[in-house]
Amino acid sequence: MDAVRVVVEGHELTLSNLDKVLYPASGTTKADVIDYYRRVAPALLPHLEGRPPTLVRAPNGVDGERFFEKRCPPHRPDWIDTAVVNDYDGCAIDSLAGLVWLANLAAIELHTHQWRSGSPTCDAVVIDLDPGPGCDVLDCRWAAFELRAVLDRLSLTTFVKTSGSKGLHLTIPVNGPGAPHEHTKTVALALGQYLETKFPDRATTNMAKDQRPGRVFVDWSQNDRHKTTVAPYALRIRERPTASTPLTWDELADASGPASLEFELTATAERVEQHGDLWAGRLALVQELPDLAGSR
Repeated sequence: MDAVRVVVEGHELTLSNLDKVLYPASGTTKADVIDYYRRVAPALLPHLEGRPPTLVRAPNGVDGERFFEKRCPPHRPDWIDTAVVNDYDGCAIDSLAGLVWLANLAAIELHTHQWRSGSPTCDAVVIDLDPGPGCDVLDCRWAAFELRAVLDRLSLTTFVKTSGSKGLHLTIPVNGPGAPHEHTKTVALALGQYLETKFPDRATTNMAKDQRPGRVFVDWSQNDRHKTTVAPYALRIRERPTASTPLTWDELADASGPASLEFELTATAERVEQHGDLWAGRLALVQELPDLAGSR
């Protein structure tokens, strides 16, 4: 298909290779990916505000070469602003036009920090629940509810989403003045250590892969200042076009099996159009983290 010129929010964009199949298993084309990001933009864009994403691009589809891109490409349109992230300039994506431009680059995955550009503090704690060999997302569900019970006792609200891959992500909003990343990482580690102490045969915080079979790995290191986590509603580079999809705790509890916790792009877009952003509270809720240093 020839390149197509479109106008989005007053900005002219040239969309190319729209019929290229990016996900061979589902036949999902580049046009489908662009349309998906258009549909979820109202929910996704607030989570990108102030958080220039690290891009994972797959211009030849999920079976081809992929590469990370942190710096905003030099060929960006002049209306795409940049913002400083650590020691580089990332793309400041604050509009539908910017999101469509990224999708046209085959920037399939979008990963963000737990802090905004220019802020010395984090505005959330993130916990990545990753199933080891012999486990699946239902084991991650068990871990998520165990951690939620602890957080309830600490009067902390937490949000949950699928990773879009094999596991689940929990986030504990802080917002307001935020918290140093050393503190958020300590809280995540302490929660993971609590779980592995109480259930040593089912959970681990040990990063060694030989410790993971039969256990859920509670990855607390995602709170390092230099690390990123896939953004809510972002697609993943997998065999099929799954997305990191926010959930309610009730639907997580009611999930009948792993397949019911795997959402492809059409299902996730329909959820956004029906329910809006289930993670909107993650951006607004102000909470104070307890001092959990040394606790297990």
